[in-house]
Amino acid sequence: MRGRKGIIILLLTGLMGLHGCGSPSSEFVTAPDTEVESVSKSEPEEESEPGLVFESRMELQYAENFTVDYYEGGYVLLTTKMDGGKFLIIPENKEIPENLEEGIVTLRQPVKDLYLVASSAMDLFRALDGLDSIAFSGQKEDGWYIEEAREAMEKGDMIYAGKYSKPDYELIVSGGCTLAIENRMISHSPEVIEKLEEFGIPVMIEYSSYEPHPLGRVEWIKFYGVLLGKEEEAERIFEEQTAIFDRVAADEETGKTVAFFFVTANGMIQVRQSSDYIPKMIELAGGNYVFEDLGDADTRRSTINIQVEEFYAGAKDADFLIYNSSIDGGVSDLEELLDKCGLLADFKAVREGNVWCTTNDMYQQSLSVGYLTEDIHAMLLGETDGMHYLFRLE
Repeated sequence: MRGRKGIIILLLTGLMGLHGCGSPSSEFVTAPDTEVESVSKSEPEEESEPGLVFESRMELQYAENFTVDYYEGGYVLLTTKMDGGKFLIIPENKEIPENLEEGIVTLRQPVKDLYLVASSAMDLFRALDGLDSIAFSGQKEDGWYIEEAREAMEKGDMIYAGKYSKPDYELIVSGGCTLAIENRMISHSPEVIEKLEEFGIPVMIEYSSYEPHPLGRVEWIKFYGVLLGKEEEAERIFEEQTAIFDRVAADEETGKTVAFFFVTANGMIQVRQSSDYIPKMIELAGGNYVFEDLGDADTRRSTINIQVEEFYAGAKDADFLIYNSSIDGGVSDLEELLDKCGLLADFKAVREGNVWCTTNDMYQQSLSVGYLTEDIHAMLLGETDGMHYLFRLE
């Protein structure tokens, strides 16, 4: 695949000498601060960066965790708001502006040779027909539910370069990686960020999972549309998803209650915080999430583990149960679920046959949120034909 299947001849000790000169990412100005615990909720000022003349800011409908600023000459600045990361997209054949603010990463179009670790972003690249920009995967071939990603790895057009905490630095550097797109897990391995930056490879952390509205997650396709120079395609895909939500929202609320959960290996019940996007999807689908005020939205976490007794108290009378299979591969029938947690047999939804399960690929399918919301809506109405990401446990 473009020469990447040849023998890797660079040793890690030799690569250390690349720091500061001759690295594959020579346009890397300096990496942004990767401290993500402090979250600034204020809007960045819409003003010209040094060396650039500001024109306009992209108007986003739902996404809260990134901005897109346009400058004269076709330059575009992408900012990830939770950590202040700034990525300036340089049009092909244009010069890098002088006197840029320290911390801005420059990426020349066409952007290519990416190391994609944030698996939820793969579906967005696929939808934009941008898989050819990804050279390195943080997921092995058999770990992908996205067929196009598996095929690219089978052909050698995309190769496994190690998971987030243990990347293959020799492979990534010698292959000319220009940007590592990481998920939030990288905050647990800050030494990886430091090492990648030593080799001249900037790091971008993907925060779509922290969007409170499901369409905010989908709207990140506009971020990648700018990165790949495919903004019109991104806008079209986003509009298709909003149309699905519009269809669902046109119906009245059902008044039905829903619990969305997972049984952990140690017998705890993992549920979504009330501020998470899944409860919002249930609400948009016409239902009510059973845990109305669970968790702390300021923690920016999606899930919380609770004792079985607490789950029983809050969800035993729920009209519907949805088991999240995206973590452990799920369950195939109701008996298998009861083996995980026998107390569920007393739940109203179990007695009435209203227990559902998500398909295994839901997490990797970032563009599933519209269809999953539609599935939940159909579940609430008893119209169960043609489901995309839900199936009933018998």
